[in-house]
Amino acid sequence: MRVVFAGTPDAAVPSLDAVASSSHDLVAVVTRPDAPSGRGRHLEPSPVRRRAQELGVPVLTPTRVKDPDFLDALGELAPDACPVVAYGNLIPADALTIPRLGWVNLHFSLLPAWRGAAPVQHAVMAGDEVTGASTFVIERGLDTGPVLGVMTETIRPTDTAGDLLERLSVAGAGLLVATLDGLEEGRLVAQPQPSEGVSLAPKIEVDDARISWERPALAVDRLVRGCTPAPGAWTTFRGERLKVAPVTVATVDDLPAGGPLEPGQLLVTKKDVFVGTGSGPVRLGRVQAHGKKVMAAADWARGTRIEAGERVGDE
Repeated sequence: MRVVFAGTPDAAVPSLDAVASSSHDLVAVVTRPDAPSGRGRHLEPSPVRRRAQELGVPVLTPTRVKDPDFLDALGELAPDACPVVAYGNLIPADALTIPRLGWVNLHFSLLPAWRGAAPVQHAVMAGDEVTGASTFVIERGLDTGPVLGVMTETIRPTDTAGDLLERLSVAGAGLLVATLDGLEEGRLVAQPQPSEGVSLAPKIEVDDARISWERPALAVDRLVRGCTPAPGAWTTFRGERLKVAPVTVATVDDLPAGGPLEPGQLLVTKKDVFVGTGSGPVRLGRVQAHGKKVMAAADWARGTRIEAGERVGDE
């Protein structure tokens, strides 16, 4: 059947490739307009646009999906279905009715859990042991449409949001194509989402990624992993921002003599840097001080000459 794929970031590229190599006729790709990137703030195409151009597929980049010119162009393409992966724009009612079988979204959670822009990050931060991906028919509510297919994925103890999203984006691509196949063959029946188990996953803002050292060590670990690679967990040290890569939950027995650490209190040894939390210490991995490169925490501590009793989160 004729399909128009909509997506924007790297996580959507495996699905674009899967759809392009499937039996379906990929007639066009829709993605966000080129956006400023890097220090020079030069306009850069989205990963999906770059890949679509490599595949030789026509690309549409509407500023707003409700623009009449875009709706006319989409109507002329006459798609049977529009698969969507992390497109980044809401689909208005006028556009929802154009494809015969609807807009089919691949969402990286087990709906109705974690509806919203950041399902993978929230699943890691919440300490979920299992997540997955769902395909559903887009309707006017936020990720509320009836579900067509699901797959599950275990969240590993050391997974960052980036690690988990990479696995889901690859496995989910197969689910998306299987859903399109099932729709074409008429063997899939969309199932309404249950009213129980709904949770929301709004975008993680920079302020949300600030570490509160008064929280338990396990919560700190989950927050840091959930905010890696973006927007990046952070704290402060000597009044300046310090980015923090994934940490390791330690025990008091891992510390040299001296007793437990207060929340935010630093303890530097030859090889390690420990920070106190609300329940016990964590061992820092890699950090990035303001204006510096990412480095091992021990190297940062040596160069910074941390004094006894100093803390992170000191504002």
